[in-house]
Amino acid sequence: MVRDAYSAAAEAPAAPHAFPVGREFAASLGYAAETLAGLPPASLEAFSGVSNVAAIAQIPAGATVLDLGCGAGLDSLLAARRTGAAGRVVGLDFSAAMAARARAAASEAGAVNVVFCLADAEQLPLRDRSIDVALVNGIFNLNPDRGLIFSELARVLRDGGGVYAAELVLRQPLPPGERTAADWFA
Repeated sequence: MVRDAYSAAAEAPAAPHAFPVGREFAASLGYAAETLAGLPPASLEAFSGVSNVAAIAQIPAGATVLDLGCGAGLDSLLAARRTGAAGRVVGLDFSAAMAARARAAASEAGAVNVVFCLADAEQLPLRDRSIDVALVNGIFNLNPDRGLIFSELARVLRDGGGVYAAELVLRQPLPPGERTAADWFA
């Protein structure tokens, strides 16, 4: 159900969705207008993160960055700028439609140091100790296998590397009257 919802946002970002999507939403999370102005529409129209995690992350030039749950590629493209030509960004998403949109955005931006792949967060197609910095912008509350995701992040992160994550967290359980069969929170 979650994959279908995010795929729908990638395929028709202007349609109504169960979560906020788009450029205005990114701006509401603190992405600077001048930063957004330089990004391709493909990465902005279907943006659906929960924070501006790329702004707080320490991404040195030449770093290898993982953007886990990359969506339309906004954070990946920002990270690719910061790593420079010597760095590399790997964006992974479980939605083929989102990964395709991210690839189109990278092509439009002329970003040659970023690659987007279809993958599940519980089984990362990456070598052990191959990542300097991982960005995770809102996937944990959508996946009941958080333990596996954390284990995979620990496996692929180099010694001294960092994980920058943002997430929505409920302060208390939803009242029974507000719960539905479509609740996404694990």
